[in-house]
Amino acid sequence: MERQGHRVHIFGPSGSGTSTLGRAVADALASQHFDTDDFYWLPTDPPFTRKRPVDERLALMEAIFLPRRDWVLSGSVESWGMPIAPRVTMAVHLSLEPEIRRSRLERREALRCNCGRGWGQPFCAPCTAFLCWADRYEAGDRPGRNLKDDTAWARALDCPLLLLDSARPPQELLQSVLDRLDQIAALA
Repeated sequence: MERQGHRVHIFGPSGSGTSTLGRAVADALASQHFDTDDFYWLPTDPPFTRKRPVDERLALMEAIFLPRRDWVLSGSVESWGMPIAPRVTMAVHLSLEPEIRRSRLERREALRCNCGRGWGQPFCAPCTAFLCWADRYEAGDRPGRNLKDDTAWARALDCPLLLLDSARPPQELLQSVLDRLDQIAALA
């Protein structure tokens, strides 16, 4: 079945695999993948230190991909992305046990950080702060991406929503998304 005209938003906690699944879905659909971090954060060295103003984020997204017929967007927009909501044709909310997410995030930070940390050594202050922030996703008691706000975002969307546990193998997650897109296309 030909899959065209889908604008898929994949969101969930840090470390749940939203970017990984987003890239896989975009590849399978011969579409393009975009990550909210590229719009949310200004380019800085080190990265992720200065936020782009909301109006600039939305304008950049509008200029780069929002008007297109199909795209895949991974990451969180729940607190600032309401103008995007009507354009999403399918959403995927990933979940993952906090311990597994933490392990994934520690591996990622060990590779990404330029602090010279060796495996098994304590993280630098910025990495530690990020990991502590990410650990609070389920509690919903900190600003930024959290379960409470992601759930509210999911309720605000007027499109099919697929809930997936990202502990499943990546190929199974991809197939679940493609199967749901086929179901949506069959109903159109």
